Amino acid sequence: MSTELKAMKGSICHEFETGLPAADVWGVYGTLLFGKLMPQLLPEVVSKVELLEGDGGAGSVLLITFPPGTPGSETFKEKFIKVDNENYIKETIVTEGGALDHGFQKYMVRIEIMGKEDKTSIVRSTMEYEVDDEHADTPPVFSTDGLATIAKAITKYIKEQKGSDF
Repeated sequence: MSTELKAMKGSICHEFETGLPAADVWGVYGTLLFGKLMPQLLPEVVSKVELLEGDGGAGSVLLITFPPGTPGSETFKEKFIKVDNENYIKETIVTEGGALDHGFQKYMVRIEIMGKEDKTSIVRSTMEYEVDDEHADTPPVFSTDGLATIAKAITKYIKEQKGSDF
């Protein structure tokens, strides 16, 4: 019998109905506008987003800076590993800092914008993670609360830009 520990893996998901067409929501989530809006819409969550590499497509790398006084890491880097403009799916993986400084070996976020027949859409945010052996018995605490807050803020922003016809 092996005494080797295995890393803990899993995923958690949050869904948010927008009341907006999927293409409108993807117009923010699927572009660099998303990173530009975060410090404006949610300054208590993100103070700065910088594009380090790329043009917003797969392979692009962002440096995200948290506001002063935020517990944990001050910054983290994330890489876009998938940007699917036809199916409205974006996947990013943390490559440095952030969750990786707190026991995660892997921390990936998948955003899917799913259109519905009644011209509305759902933002499905999924976090996939792997916790290292050392932290497997006491995994780091995390939730989808931040992704839910972002989905609400982005939806509100798009509705305000479109006017009061929603």
